[in-house]
Amino acid sequence: MKTQTWTQESLTQAASVLGWDIRRDDLEVSIGGVANSGIHQTENVNPKWAKPFGTTTYQQDAFIVIKNRSRSPVVPSQPNPDLKQHHEST
Repeated sequence: MKTQTWTQESLTQAASVLGWDIRRDDLEVSIGGVANSGIHQTENVNPKWAKPFGTTTYQQDAFIVIKNRSRSPVVPSQPNPDLKQHHEST
């Protein structure tokens, strides 16, 4: 039997605590606390303050997000039938 890595063990333990099934549920692991540069900078700018376009920087307090996409259904909002329009629509 292969030995699991600490990340697999941690994910398995977290899923167990939350009542998730890692074999059947669709889990997504992401990194939060990330800054992406989406602006094209002019020439001769200070790279400390103006990162090049497309640069990804991980912050000091970055964190890991585990999302169970199988158990988070999208439920669209429904209009409230008790609300009445106060103004005519133009």
